[in-house]
Amino acid sequence: MPSLSDLGEFGLIDRLAAALGPVASPGLVRGIGDDAAVYRIGTGPDGEARVHVVTTDALIEGVHFDRTFVPMDDLGEKAVAVNVSDVCAMNARPRYLTVALGVPDGFAVDDLDALYRGVRRACERYGCTVVGGDVTRSPALVLSIAAIGEAEEANVVYRNGAQVGDLLAVTGDLGASAVGLRLLRDPALRLEASAFPYPVRRHLAPTARLDAVEAFAHAGIRPSAMLDVSDGLASEIHHVCRNSGVGAVVQRSSVPIHPQTVAAAARLGVDPLGEAWWGGEDYELLLTLSAADLSGLPPGLVTVVGRIVGADEGVTMEDDGQRSAFPGSGFDHFGEPYEELGIPSC
Repeated sequence: MPSLSDLGEFGLIDRLAAALGPVASPGLVRGIGDDAAVYRIGTGPDGEARVHVVTTDALIEGVHFDRTFVPMDDLGEKAVAVNVSDVCAMNARPRYLTVALGVPDGFAVDDLDALYRGVRRACERYGCTVVGGDVTRSPALVLSIAAIGEAEEANVVYRNGAQVGDLLAVTGDLGASAVGLRLLRDPALRLEASAFPYPVRRHLAPTARLDAVEAFAHAGIRPSAMLDVSDGLASEIHHVCRNSGVGAVVQRSSVPIHPQTVAAAARLGVDPLGEAWWGGEDYELLLTLSAADLSGLPPGLVTVVGRIVGADEGVTMEDDGQRSAFPGSGFDHFGEPYEELGIPSC
């Protein structure tokens, strides 16, 4: 019998999905295996088929956050953002949320007020509404949110649509959240965190890229594949390739990294490229699209980090014309940090 560490997070998901058996539902478009499930809800005023996209994420004290340095309002905002990010990864817009809250004995009511101020702030930013949930006692603080988004069925983007010849691109910059977490977790450096506000804020209160979804719609562009960068860019590239049946060539130094992330990584003595490729929790979007579609997007919205090739070429990293194997490891709840996996530094 394999252990959880043998299976890893995604192996465990596959095993649990197999235990559930095949899902048969006439309205279901996509079930387990993407950033969100998709089901039909009818047609809109224009006659186009419309769908809901549904996702859920839990933030658990001691696993996802540490109350000694995470402000409660930021935690509430982040809990909403990580769910909205999954909705955005499907090229949909968030509509409704439910919140399940587990509260330990003795937890300050003022802190709960602050937590929900953060939830409200995020809802106002993304145009969504909390419509229900649950509150229960828990041995640690738990904040689990389910999000429902909406889109025209033809506009939804999945992980499995990448085509040979597509460009591989990301929104924003990467590695900041992982570097910010390192600063916050080190008591000796925590007081210095104020010198690097950008990576610290990117970890405490990330922003879901709803603006990118709106830019795609404005430009009349639908990416061929997309998902959010929650477990590290390398891991997400491998997800796209595995689901699409393709390979990829990624450029070693093409990943966008903010100057403060570089400076903070130097202070920490870590490789900023390694944090970008394998660190996680950036909540940017990884997408594939044609060169023609890229030209129609606002300048600076995305950065090209590689290209899609045939599956027989695998997933490789290119540096000065030389290719080498590109590990797909990233954050895994049942695995090891990337530094302990023998992954070579970038």
